[in-house]
Amino acid sequence: MHILQILRIYMQRKRRSGGKVLWSGSAALSATRRPWHSHLLIAALLCLQILAFALPGAAANAATITPQASASSTNPNVVYLRQLIQLGRMAASVHVLDSVAPTTLIQFPLVPSGIKQAFPQATGLVTIFRGDRDNSVADTVTVDVQSMPPNTTFTLFFIQFASKPFGNVEYVADLTTRGDGSGETVFQCIALVAFAMDARQPGTSRERTEGPTSGTNLEHLGMWFSSLADAQRILHNSSLPGTIFDGGSPPLHAGPQAMTDGQTLPVF
Repeated sequence: MHILQILRIYMQRKRRSGGKVLWSGSAALSATRRPWHSHLLIAALLCLQILAFALPGAAANAATITPQASASSTNPNVVYLRQLIQLGRMAASVHVLDSVAPTTLIQFPLVPSGIKQAFPQATGLVTIFRGDRDNSVADTVTVDVQSMPPNTTFTLFFIQFASKPFGNVEYVADLTTRGDGSGETVFQCIALVAFAMDARQPGTSRERTEGPTSGTNLEHLGMWFSSLADAQRILHNSSLPGTIFDGGSPPLHAGPQAMTDGQTLPVF
């Protein structure tokens, strides 16, 4: 029997003659001398009826909920770059972060090279963010370092090879560490499709995402001592030769490479 029918019968039996009728029909209800437990029973029955209607609807609604697709599964840039890593065409040290299309967000570590003996705990992390490939002014590059030589300026270069002979290079930024050896720099430039060339004989090379391109792709990053004098003092080696890895005069006034991504395969 339906709960509402039970409630109607109950109220009919509780009707008493001479009482003031609150509502008419076969379910008239007397308002005189109703014991307190009658109110409780009526309330309980009404609650049960409400639950009977509410719960099936809630269950039905829950059954129709579908899981949302993650950003990574719908971003072709993320899917493609992760496939390149799995196929061995991009360095395994690269981490492709989840992002919403058409953006691309990657990270890769830097490791000590020329400072390895004196600062073996030095670390670095490079983050490159690109918006819409076809409608963005530049990529945003962030370089964070820890446990480096303190209060020292370094130059940053995009390079063809992670280690000597480095190949073609592009000077992109400076980074100066604090007293605790930490530091960071943020700059904007074309990073994910960076290249160098001699316009008289540009040649071609193959970029991992773009295919055949002009010039030589720059797919690695390195850091150099901006000052040869700083490098000789910090590394306790006065015989260190100067390098080209800083702008300005005199020639060869920069020091050796300090940090590198250390990979053979491209990192960006």
